[in-house]
Amino acid sequence: MEYRKIKDEDNDGGGSSSGDLESLRGKPISVTNVASKSSELANWKRKSVVTLALTVLTSSQAILIVWSKRAGKYEYSVTTANFLVETLKCALSLAALARIWNHEGVTDDNRLSTTLDEVIVYPIPAVLYLVKNLLQYYIFAYVDAPGYQILKNLNIISTGVLYRIILKKKLSEIQWAAFILLCCGCTTAQLNSNSDRVLQTPLQGWIMAIVMALLSGFAGVYTEAIMKKRPSRNINVQNFWLYVFGMAFNAVAIVIQDFDAVMNKGFFHGYSFITVLMILNHALSGIAVSMVMKYADNIVKVYSTSVAMLLTAVVSVFLFGFHLSLAFFLGSTVVSVSVYLHSAGKLQR
Repeated sequence: MEYRKIKDEDNDGGGSSSGDLESLRGKPISVTNVASKSSELANWKRKSVVTLALTVLTSSQAILIVWSKRAGKYEYSVTTANFLVETLKCALSLAALARIWNHEGVTDDNRLSTTLDEVIVYPIPAVLYLVKNLLQYYIFAYVDAPGYQILKNLNIISTGVLYRIILKKKLSEIQWAAFILLCCGCTTAQLNSNSDRVLQTPLQGWIMAIVMALLSGFAGVYTEAIMKKRPSRNINVQNFWLYVFGMAFNAVAIVIQDFDAVMNKGFFHGYSFITVLMILNHALSGIAVSMVMKYADNIVKVYSTSVAMLLTAVVSVFLFGFHLSLAFFLGSTVVSVSVYLHSAGKLQR
């Protein structure tokens, strides 16, 4: 009897152990889910930080460019300034890589050595960004800062269309409606109630604005396609090669456009503290844009740029006594709705 009792207890214990094992089988799944949610949260925070940084940097770009002018013209060479922007971005990428090499070592994904097939695609966006960045300086000869902000929103449509054509990603009807609303909202926010016309812009200004929009849209979407073609590739390596070609093409632009001025007056002639701030701003903005393309998408970049226009107006209230009109509040509301619709359209795809 005692033997049977002990045996029965052993059987009961075995059943209990079996039940415990069954219950434990589900635990790794829950741990995996927690790890997945933690990773998603980390990615969301990273996207939010780089998008916020891009918004703040972009909102101060137009102001710094206008401030760098003296008596309505640039006393410095814009090609040398653009070259320094590319050089600084390249140096920042190398510094980031050096830190990674010290902590993680050199791997296939973070080494600078590459193949011709990988690096041959970078000259295309480098040339596009060169022309677009130079036009960014010259367009202020035809438009003021508010007019520039309105015309810059033309890249919203070009980005959306090119995003569909190049990356083959379908945009929902809600997202297309959000694009239109964003254009309307940004334009309404900059309307001048004292004038019957939205812009006092000559034909040259409109042509430059349209060309800039096409260049910005194509370069942005093309760069995103390059960076996401090999997701495991370290973003700083991709940036380095893009900026190396940017430096090369900007050096050619200096020789073609400002060679005599640089040789006679010096490379840094006409530079001021505002010019240095502008160069730093452009360099950090370029890094932020590439991070948005790597970890988010180019449409996020477009939205952060558009919201930056409204942020510029808000900051101008305190710096320059900018008057907040009814049009500004209406435009801000429309932009906020368009951002929400874009997010909702993404979820419903």
